[in-house]
Amino acid sequence: MKKQGFTLIELMVVIVIMGILAAVAVPKLFGMIAKSKASEIGTAAGSYVKLQDAYVAEAAAMGSWTKIGYAMKDGDTFGYTPQGLTGDATTLVESLGNGVEGWRATSKVKLNDCPNASYWNITVKAAGNSAQGMVSYTTGVSNGPTGNTNACKDLTPSFSKLDS
Repeated sequence: MKKQGFTLIELMVVIVIMGILAAVAVPKLFGMIAKSKASEIGTAAGSYVKLQDAYVAEAAAMGSWTKIGYAMKDGDTFGYTPQGLTGDATTLVESLGNGVEGWRATSKVKLNDCPNASYWNITVKAAGNSAQGMVSYTTGVSNGPTGNTNACKDLTPSFSKLDS
């Protein structure tokens, strides 16, 4: 008579292998999920920079979100708020001084080691010969009330490339 099926040892080996794979794969999966959620930061900030550049080139002034036509709706992960200029406000490039924070994205959830209420911001300031209406951008990342700033920066590596 021929026996069919798996022995107890074979089943235990399969369960151990699956446990090892799960222990390695699950943390990696959650890291990828957080990074994919944070990937919208670079796109949203890039849109703001392009619209602000076009407005500055045309008007030699920094414009509010309304003036430049930027409309970013809050999502489940991030809230977007205009900083510095609101409504239909503008300010001449020459009067930007040390810069005006123009854009901010604040996290609504914890993303891996990056805590809730962390934020990414862009400051606009006059660059070089401000009579030409040129501006430069400085990006910043805050770890919110507590946490590791590098963890937030690591989630959005393309965000710092917006510095000019």
